[in-house]
Amino acid sequence: MLREFQESISNSGPCVALFVGGRDFIGIAKTGSGKTLAYGVPAIMHVLSKRKGASAKRVNPLCLVLAPTRELADQISVVLHDAGEPCGVKSVCLYGGTLKGLKISSLKSGVDIIIATPGRLKDLIEMNVCQLMEVSFVVLDEADRMLDMGFRQEVRSILSNTCSARQMIMFSATWPLDVHNLAEEYMDPNPIKVVVGSEDTAANHDVMQIVEVLEEHLRDERLVALLEKYHKSQRNRVLVFALYQKEAARLEGMLKTRGWNVVSIHGNKAQDQRTKALSLFKKGNCPLMVATDVAARGLDVPDVEVVINYSFPLTTEDYVHRIGRTGRAGKKGVAHTFFMHQNKALAGELVNVLREAGQVVPSALLKFGTHVKKKESKLYGAHFREISADAPKAKKIVFNSDDED
Repeated sequence: MLREFQESISNSGPCVALFVGGRDFIGIAKTGSGKTLAYGVPAIMHVLSKRKGASAKRVNPLCLVLAPTRELADQISVVLHDAGEPCGVKSVCLYGGTLKGLKISSLKSGVDIIIATPGRLKDLIEMNVCQLMEVSFVVLDEADRMLDMGFRQEVRSILSNTCSARQMIMFSATWPLDVHNLAEEYMDPNPIKVVVGSEDTAANHDVMQIVEVLEEHLRDERLVALLEKYHKSQRNRVLVFALYQKEAARLEGMLKTRGWNVVSIHGNKAQDQRTKALSLFKKGNCPLMVATDVAARGLDVPDVEVVINYSFPLTTEDYVHRIGRTGRAGKKGVAHTFFMHQNKALAGELVNVLREAGQVVPSALLKFGTHVKKKESKLYGAHFREISADAPKAKKIVFNSDDED
């Protein structure tokens, strides 16, 4: 079985094969580029090589995959379960909003791979029911999003519990300063870095982007008009993004009262409700879904034809991820975005994204200006300067006791 996996990696292209050497790896790629199996197959190989066969006794997990949202963690779990089950590699998915009892039982019975969100995993570590001291293969999926959501301390705490001699894998669609610093902190000095496309914020070129500048109070009627255009059959998948939980709930209610068959997922819903809504959307039983940014990253829903941004996100990176829910696996898609006056600070960045993808830039958007705000460090504001890789290293000065005042 190990040989079969080695052959599958060899056939999957050079990027996947780079994992086999055990070196730390950074992957920067657009959404929808098939990253899960890129690290999933090497993770399974890692387990098989360490266990010396599928029948070896499990004590503690050997691999860990961290994801920022429950939905992404669940999706990764399905892929790794299906890939690992034929060769006896057992995995468990841990995230909040579900009963801990069954997950604790799975951990006690022995697992090879843990897929988890940082908060729930940290809870289980503190309960002393999850031991990571043998974990020697760690993946941070959507690393930039994990830091955006404030998981830095949880990630640091979790990594401190893993084996010091580990292989670190980081995947991200963008490479901001925070992610760069995290990589420097937990990776070898010279990790392998593969960039598919560009490190700059760039959208999938298979998505036709339509940006419409309009007044806030006109959005409801315009949304209904677009649904009558894009979702007339009520059979094709359309995903509507809202910014806040209350906004998503209100849109779901408004659309239902107007006769649309719609579901929603957001942080204010119980996990079983979120799971059910996503399942109905994926299966096509309810092909219209309203969501907050919990659905913007990593989720692979087949054949989403249209994304509508009812509210523009807080960053252009999130915009790129949102519209990446369509146009996946080489297919074409449409992203229709409402842009309002209160979003004007992001106008310049959006113009750059549109131009890079060869899309039409509306004149109403240009009226907000094309200035792009300088990147800011969370510690030093807009006055920081990124240090290049070839800059001289700082020297540590050690004072003898005789030198002290």
